[in-house]
Amino acid sequence: MAIRVGVQADSEDECAEGLAQLVDAGFVPVMLPRLLTDNRWMARAVPARTTKAPAGDDHGRGPGVSG
Repeated sequence: MAIRVGVQADSEDECAEGLAQLVDAGFVPVMLPRLLTDNRWMARAVPARTTKAPAGDDHGRGPGVSG
């Protein structure tokens, strides 16, 4: 199961502040604040990994591809 959290805001500064609060809570940013077509700002984060990925988990990149 993938867990993602998002921040929606009216301004870039507000969105960045929300993302900073998620980082302080242990999340890792995966999308920095971005202006969407409907004139709102969005950022996303995921929980920081605390355990090693299962063997064979290459995230669909195939063998020998680092990422």
